[in-house]
Amino acid sequence: MYHERGMRQPEIAAHLGMSQARVSRLLKEAADRDVVRTVVVSPDGIHAELEDALAEQYGLRDAVVVDAEGAGTEVIPALAAATAVYLDATLKGGDVIGISSWSATLLESVNVMRAKTTPVAQEVVQIVGGSGSPEVQLHATRLTSRLAELTGARPVFAPSAALVGSRELRDLLWQEPAVAEVVKAWSRLTMALVGIGTLEPSPMLRRSGNAIAPGDQRQLEALGAVGDVCTRYFDAEGRVVKADFDDHIIGISPEQLRAVDRRIGVAGGTSKIAAIRGAALGGWINVLVTDVEVARALVSRG
Repeated sequence: MYHERGMRQPEIAAHLGMSQARVSRLLKEAADRDVVRTVVVSPDGIHAELEDALAEQYGLRDAVVVDAEGAGTEVIPALAAATAVYLDATLKGGDVIGISSWSATLLESVNVMRAKTTPVAQEVVQIVGGSGSPEVQLHATRLTSRLAELTGARPVFAPSAALVGSRELRDLLWQEPAVAEVVKAWSRLTMALVGIGTLEPSPMLRRSGNAIAPGDQRQLEALGAVGDVCTRYFDAEGRVVKADFDDHIIGISPEQLRAVDRRIGVAGGTSKIAAIRGAALGGWINVLVTDVEVARALVSRG
């Protein structure tokens, strides 16, 4: 009567001549004895079990899996939309957000994100140098400024290239007041929003002038590197791979990044499976937004 005919408990009690309390007890007993079972059917495009498996297998705080497939840029719109929704749901107030400068996916995410009606962040801080060739730098600047505008935060820019010519130049830049302000802000981060790269620089990074040189790329490959977060490279198990240009980087260190409470990695496409797996295993991220094809590969590989 209750489950198949849709009758209410008072109607059932009156029909059977018993109390409503007894009807309620009998319904509970039916569930306890497996006479009645509840089955939840996820709507198309929802991958809750896969998300739970990813989180458990890789020790993530959260995982978001989107219904998209492909090797590269074709998954960006779906990843961007999911990231925008995730941020809208989880930004509650007072956050200091670090953001990597050269991610086309993150840029698309802020383009589709809705503005919050009240401030939900204090600062949005670039965590890797955001200067580059003029026609591309505007994208890095827009990424930071637009996210700050949407969240009611103050933007903090890293006025330097991600890779500079020498260690001496990097040390000099560290001492510049504008750069020193950014470096100081890294210790206040409560959240980091990052892309995950492979050894092959993305078109946006290449055009910015911040991509590693072919010789450095070959060295990293020989050292076993599979990917990077904020120009810090790691191997298939997530261990740091030190390259000759490490002391030329203007960007957050691996130790500083891992100290951030919530580290959201946004990446997809089958070409990035090894890099995403390494980032998760190494603790570079603890929240992952990715596509269903990559998620299945990650769960099957372990």
